[in-house]
Amino acid sequence: MSKKTLFLVVVMAMLALAAFGCGQQQAEQPADNNTGTEEQQFDGEILVGIMVPTTGSEATYGKDMENAINIAADQINAKGGVMGKKIVTVTADDACDPQQSASAANKLISQGVVAVVGGYCSGATIPTLTLYNDAKIPFVITAANSSKIETENPGNAFETNGTAKHQVEKAIEMWTNGGVKKVAIVHQGDAYSEDLAKMADTEWKAAGNEVVAMEVMNKGEQDTSALVTRIKAKNPDLVFWTAYFADGGLLIKQLRQSGYTGKIMVGDGSCSPQLIEIGGTATEGVQVLSSPIADYLPAAKQYVEDYKAKYSMDPGPYSALAFDGLGILADAMTRANATDFDAVVKALSETKDYQGIAGTTTFAENHTLATSNFMVVEVKDGKFVLVQ
Repeated sequence: MSKKTLFLVVVMAMLALAAFGCGQQQAEQPADNNTGTEEQQFDGEILVGIMVPTTGSEATYGKDMENAINIAADQINAKGGVMGKKIVTVTADDACDPQQSASAANKLISQGVVAVVGGYCSGATIPTLTLYNDAKIPFVITAANSSKIETENPGNAFETNGTAKHQVEKAIEMWTNGGVKKVAIVHQGDAYSEDLAKMADTEWKAAGNEVVAMEVMNKGEQDTSALVTRIKAKNPDLVFWTAYFADGGLLIKQLRQSGYTGKIMVGDGSCSPQLIEIGGTATEGVQVLSSPIADYLPAAKQYVEDYKAKYSMDPGPYSALAFDGLGILADAMTRANATDFDAVVKALSETKDYQGIAGTTTFAENHTLATSNFMVVEVKDGKFVLVQ
């Protein structure tokens, strides 16, 4: 074969390969774009911030809330968005830390969000209230519930979780029905747990009962023997832990190891499977105050299936409230036919009988829930079981 002939063969082969390659790319193109549903056409975007802890000891909660909000965004967008605009979310990590939460808020503000959904730790949420208000940004808070949020709310924030007052009312109902008279309370000095502890102390005493101990456990404290000894010496009928699961599981374990056999109840900040993982069998019989848990909500059945399908895990205790939080915001924007601050805040304040997967939401004049949504679960055989 001459060099000229060889050259022509090579060129023809290269052209054939190129033609095959283009044909293959064209054949695959429709498969890449075909999602099985007609792609929505939107007239712009609405940028919504998600402020939750994605690092630190409470990151499990934060990631769950973020997941829930993003599922809500997907479903809203699948129905045409809000006023024909697509909901787009951006997340900022507050790490459940007051200083980092301020940075997270400023990050979201600088990115141009028109509203924020989230807020898990009260201590991290409170410093951001004024920041968002000054930036003319409505804030739908889906977990944090210290009474300080109510007293320091400049008017832009709305709480979808039950308040500390609601939580204490549910606790006292359970204690009274359970024959409890003497209670020992343990908190960690942060805005959420101290507020809940002080309110429980006041209300339990007002009902004619005893608070035999009011103790503080330092965050991350590994040896609680001195604390446990003081509690046992007071012989309480019940120990009420008002802080978060990471240290709560350890305290419960050491209480049981010390021989304490009385009742134990924990606040909603400890409503996590990780409480059971940390405390082990010592958590058996522990009662847990909780926001509406998706697994026990008939209206959340499809949501639970969607969540598991997308994230290959069960939704957490604040998942339903986080999902509803974006829904409530979208509903307010739709009713206002606007995304500007004054119109959305007004529409949010007028929210009445919003039907979400976590139940019905109506905001009171102070922007908290008009009625309590707390439930009680108990650890049985290593799992949470609904009590009330």
